[in-house]
Amino acid sequence: MRYYARKLGFYLVALWAALTLNFFIPRMMPGNPVDTLMAKLQQRGGTVDPAARRSYELLLGADTGEPLIIQYFAYLGNMLRGDLGVSVSVFPAEVSSVIGQALPWTLVLVGLATLLSFALGIVLGAVVGWRRGSWLDSLVPATTVLAAVPYFWLALILVAVFATALGWFPLQGGYDVVLTPGWNTGFLGSAVYHGMLPALTIVLSSVGGWLLGMRNMMVSAMSEDYVLTARAKGLRTTRVMTRYAARNAVLPSLAGFAISLGFVVSGSIITEQVFSYPGIGSKLLQGVQNNDYALMQGIFLVITVAVLGANLVVDLLYGFIDPRTRVET
Repeated sequence: MRYYARKLGFYLVALWAALTLNFFIPRMMPGNPVDTLMAKLQQRGGTVDPAARRSYELLLGADTGEPLIIQYFAYLGNMLRGDLGVSVSVFPAEVSSVIGQALPWTLVLVGLATLLSFALGIVLGAVVGWRRGSWLDSLVPATTVLAAVPYFWLALILVAVFATALGWFPLQGGYDVVLTPGWNTGFLGSAVYHGMLPALTIVLSSVGGWLLGMRNMMVSAMSEDYVLTARAKGLRTTRVMTRYAARNAVLPSLAGFAISLGFVVSGSIITEQVFSYPGIGSKLLQGVQNNDYALMQGIFLVITVAVLGANLVVDLLYGFIDPRTRVET
């Protein structure tokens, strides 16, 4: 019980530290969201008096008249109440609604692509590691090359070949704009169709890392005594590979997979930009370009909670699966 309490306390402190950085880092950027909003209003021919400017500062959480420490505690209070503020980029929409609209797109696209790349990498890595030295080992460099290729370059190549030259997939967007979003066959089919190229980009870029990691762990596990003993007993090759070698070799990859699931909510900014996909990564870039403190802080908060939650689940599961990790030092 002390082990779990210590882990929970550690992650609570980590959450507080992340929230603190989340507050100070955007404010270290040049400019402020009020100036951005004022510029937008002036472009439309509007004029803003000092009283209105002061109201916008209070509304957007960029109150330059208050000491920074007062703003910090007000920010923490708002976070505890779930009040993420108002977005400058999509003014006057609330940050929670902006994130709520973009997050499902990212979770479906990046989440399913991550699951698929992990499953392919683990299965292929287990087979290649079990048959190390065979012709299958020659496939590993090809997959690692794909993992080293920049996301945007691979995305641009896929767009040029499959969308522009062959015309098999749409160039951009998350769905056909003539359709009404909803739980209907037409919209869901269009969303899947528009998401295939971005998902393929993510899978091709990440499957090589999972394959190489699983392959190396399989090679290491095959030299362990329990695998040699299982072989000496005359057990079937497939059983030794799956029940003994792969079952133990996959544990480090599971930890990395849980952490990568935490980063799913951050989206893939470059991929979403190339395909103009309406995910959380595009909203984050939009917030950075407009000095939108509230939107950046809201997105960083969601990412932080997701990553810390994934790490906490992994730690607790490891403590349950491997009792040696709970040994008090």
